[in-house]
Amino acid sequence: MQTLHATSPDDYAAALTAHPRLLVDYHKDDCPGCRMLDVSLRKFAAEPAAANLVLLKVKMETLGEEFFRGLGLRQTPTLSLFADGSEATRLPGFQTPAQIAQAVARL
Repeated sequence: MQTLHATSPDDYAAALTAHPRLLVDYHKDDCPGCRMLDVSLRKFAAEPAAANLVLLKVKMETLGEEFFRGLGLRQTPTLSLFADGSEATRLPGFQTPAQIAQAVARL
């Protein structure tokens, strides 16, 4: 699983356009659940379901709280799965590797 980092709204929009299967991790630095989700994402990355999937890391401190609110995000961490640029699933809160794999399988 390739990992990208959005440093601007343009980076975010470009990733949605460029990658047909995209998993977006909305997170922030001072979030314990976000650190736990990082562990889950590393474990999930080793699974076959992660093949051909791109992970986009979007940090609130970088893009801003207003950007997050504009997307309707209410908490971190939140994962979103995009298929061909459209959000297919949103998973708020901590997710286990198995929960991530289940959501990806539905894409």
